Order: sequence, then C-alpha cells, then structure tokens
Amino acid sequence: MSNQGRAGGALLGKVTVEGEPLLWNPILVSVICNGTAVYTTQTDPKGNFQIAFAAVTGTEPQKDAQRQVETHYEGCAVQASYTGFHSGAITITPHNLRDDPNLGTVTLSRAGGREAATAVSTTTESAPAGAVKAFEKAREELLQQKPDRAEKDLDKAVQVYPSFAEAWYQLGRLQQAENSGDARNSYAKAAAADPKFILPYEPLAGMAAQDGKWQDVADATNHSLQLDPEGTAKIWYWNGLANFQLGKRDVAEASVVKALAMDPSHTIPNTEQLLAVILTARADYTEALAHLRNCLTYVPSGASADLVKQQIAFLETKVGGAK
Repeated sequence: MSNQGRAGGALLGKVTVEGEPLLWNPILVSVICNGTAVYTTQTDPKGNFQIAFAAVTGTEPQKDAQRQVETHYEGCAVQASYTGFHSGAITITPHNLRDDPNLGTVTLSRAGGREAATAVSTTTESAPAGAVKAFEKAREELLQQKPDRAEKDLDKAVQVYPSFAEAWYQLGRLQQAENSGDARNSYAKAAAADPKFILPYEPLAGMAAQDGKWQDVADATNHSLQLDPEGTAKIWYWNGLANFQLGKRDVAEASVVKALAMDPSHTIPNTEQLLAVILTARADYTEALAHLRNCLTYVPSGASADLVKQQIAFLETKVGGAK
C-alpha cells in the first residue's frame, strides 16, 4: 500500500481529447462495475482526476478501506463522459490497487460526426486568428487564477468573432461566478451561435430555476435532451424539478430517478430528497422514507440534515411509526 499512501489513498489518472486542445470544462469520470456507475469524479483544469478511497468506501484510506476497494473495484472500468465524444476505458487491476495507483490515460475521441450535438463547438474551428488568440490567452489567465483578465480577453474574442459560441459560454461562466446579470445573455448567445453546442443549456436551466421560471427550465432541459438523449445528472435533475413544479409528477419522477442513477457520489445533494417529495405526493410513504433515511448517510451535519430528519419524523407518523 506504499504507493497508494503516497498518492493520498487514491487512484490517479488523466483524460485527453484526441484531435482537440485541452478542454476548459471539467470532464465527468465514472467507475463502472457490472454496467452500473458506482462512483463519479471530475477532471481538474489540466485533465487530471483522482478516485479517492475514502469517498468510495466512506472510511479513512486505511487497510480496511483498501480491502473494500480491492473486493469491490478490482476489474471495474474507468471511463470519461463528454457529449459528442466516445470514451476509451481503463480496467482497475490488482496492480493499481496494491502497487501503482496511476491508472494511465482515458482518451476521448469524436463520435457521431461533426453534425452531432457536442460539448465542443464547431465555431471554434472557424474563428479568425485574433479571436482564437484572445480565447487561448483567456484560458491561460484562468489557469493563473486571473479571472478579471480572462474575462476581458473573452470579451475581446466575441467582439472579434460574434459567432464564437465557446467564448460566449466561457464568458457566461465568469459572469455567473461574479453574479453578473450579463451571464444569461452570454449563454443565450452561445446557444444561438451554434445550435448543436450543448453546454449553455445546463446553466440556463439553473438560472431559470433560481428565478422560479419552471417552464423556462423545462424548455432548456428538454432542448438539451433532444440534442443528447443520454443527458447529464444535472440536466435530468433540473428537468425533474421543473416538471414537478409544473404538476407533471410522473415525468418528474422518471427524470429524477435517472438523475439519481447517474450520480452515485451525490454531487447533486438534493436529488434523492426531491424523489422523496415526489413519492410523498403520491402517498408512497414507505419508499419516500427509505430514500430520506439514505440521505442521512451522505448529507453533512447541519441545517440540511436537520431538515431531512424532520421529514423522516413526519413520514414515520404516516407509516405507523416504522423504524
């Protein structure tokens, strides 16, 4: 376990993109066992990722955790997920688990042709040199933790080339981080510049949800799912929440179930609670109670956990005080 100890109790790897520059956005990486995603993480700005033993097992990365990982994750596959790309896979071997935590590289290659929905816009290829230079400079400035300079260069990129979808999207991300009202407009311009570019719809749905504009949330997520029927955990979550608010409970439940299945690490902490609310609304108290109890295994102590406990206490009265 010496090498694992030096790695901080984690398996390490990297994601690269065939024929593409290093991507700006985090890329989802999943551990898949017997066809089911059991753990998810994301790449850092340089494409590196780690699979933390403590997060996988719920324990400290000691010998008992190592044994659990060896028992449950030996032979499982590690894959990346990015719309418009096909992922290679790495198999977790006993050598990785016991001697060398470095899994190697997961390679993403384009799938479905250039006309398919994608997380990388084709407008980047047609952007003039001046716009591309400003765009690439902005990325370097972000890596150097200089968001103000990056925002100026992204603004320059879209002035030079108003159809630069990825530049509009990245500008929107920076504006959203600083709570600027311009973010929504930038995302909308990114979507308009390239109808196949899928990334703007998730933040557009999230901002519409914050404003309580549930039909707008449904429209944004439905459009995203038309482009990419597989969707992402967050797109399915927003779609489920919007449909629940619009009174379409069956549609909402189906969407939330998909979101929960795609997010075994519970990076979207409210998904299972939302499913419990939907189940409660149709008087399935026993199933709702089971989901809420499971929430307590990963919701951190504090106001959120206290709310879950209150919901559990309420449902226990509905099912005769069952423990």
